[in-house]
Amino acid sequence: MRMFKPVVLALCIAVIAPAQSSAVDTPAVFQVHGAGYGHGVGMSQIGARAKALAGETATAILNYYYKDIAIEPLDDTKILRVNVGHLLTTAKIATATQDATMQIFSGDIGDSQDAIPLAVVPVKSSLNFTILGSTVVPSIVTGKKTVSIPRNRIFTIRWSGTRYLPGVDGVVSLTHTSTTTKYRYGQMQFKAVKAATLGYRLEVTNSIRLSDEYLWGVSEVPSSWPEAALQAQAIASRTYALSKAGIYRAACDCDLYGEISDQSFVGYAKETEKGWGQFWKAAVTNTAGLTLTQAGKPITAYFTSSSGGQTETSINAWGTEKSYTQSVADISSLDPVLNPRFYQWDRTISQAIVATAFVLPDVVTLEIVSKNDSGTVATIKATSSAGIQKSLRGETFRSRTKIPSAYFDLVGVQNTVEPTPSSSP
Repeated sequence: MRMFKPVVLALCIAVIAPAQSSAVDTPAVFQVHGAGYGHGVGMSQIGARAKALAGETATAILNYYYKDIAIEPLDDTKILRVNVGHLLTTAKIATATQDATMQIFSGDIGDSQDAIPLAVVPVKSSLNFTILGSTVVPSIVTGKKTVSIPRNRIFTIRWSGTRYLPGVDGVVSLTHTSTTTKYRYGQMQFKAVKAATLGYRLEVTNSIRLSDEYLWGVSEVPSSWPEAALQAQAIASRTYALSKAGIYRAACDCDLYGEISDQSFVGYAKETEKGWGQFWKAAVTNTAGLTLTQAGKPITAYFTSSSGGQTETSINAWGTEKSYTQSVADISSLDPVLNPRFYQWDRTISQAIVATAFVLPDVVTLEIVSKNDSGTVATIKATSSAGIQKSLRGETFRSRTKIPSAYFDLVGVQNTVEPTPSSSP
């Protein structure tokens, strides 16, 4: 979620197709210069760090970035289903913890303590999963020996040391797409889910308690940051997760993605980070239950890495009004010491990416039609070689072209700057 709420909302567009005259040059690339990283809505993480360094408290930081909110304790003990493997064809899970074991169960067994495992997987063996049609096919691999398990649509994995399976405290390693991540808590589900154009794919989820097992593994800011900044992030992360808890998403078999489309979740690695993990874990523990609310309910606590000097509102970014978002000064984001990578930036975007963003066969000219008071692009217009014109929100353009932010100008062209009516207070 952090920076990149990928809510892609295309601006309503007018298609104009004047008669084609002479041939025009089609640029191979477009040059963009900008500042900030992320959508700019909600708390600026760089700004929060600067305020913490200046001695401000977590409460002061949160009240600065979010409008008309209360900070109060809510019950955060619910179980979250967090996606930790999306659109996969293969995956494997194993444990190297001495005397630990894993169990595999057929189906999604929830909190059941009566389910009978299909097999017990010993240390230094792995459970491998592949997709076959609309089912998942597991197998136990021990050295050169492979034992197949009857396929099913979904399987549950438990390991010793969790609330589901007593025993030595085990840590499991999940490997997919050349990445291995360690997990300590809860249980996992491996499910075949139909993807729109890809057929069936494997979705892997980790079912964990929000209050600690999940939040201890959220990695949105460095654990070396000042205590107040960590506490502000812990409260914002708890709030965001609570706002999504219980809203099931079939596409990922989850409540939340473990990626930045929601919040970055790195499992056991965050709390065991050498020298620093204890500080993030303490920030979560010391803010236990504290949540940003309006009318007693958690808000969708958007946050962003940094801005172009002024934060943005949800209505300008995505066309959706959220009363707790506001545009406030965020000059620390433009500090090259605090934000060395994104206080300013330059990007080159290929013709193919820009054309795809506007759903045009090609783009010969780009024009920034208007900007918001915050400095983000409100509307950007593309014209094809056939004279067809289409427009997008700046945030939509950012998301589709994967540039750092919507605080940008086009290099080498006329930038029309006509601020749109402000939605900020």
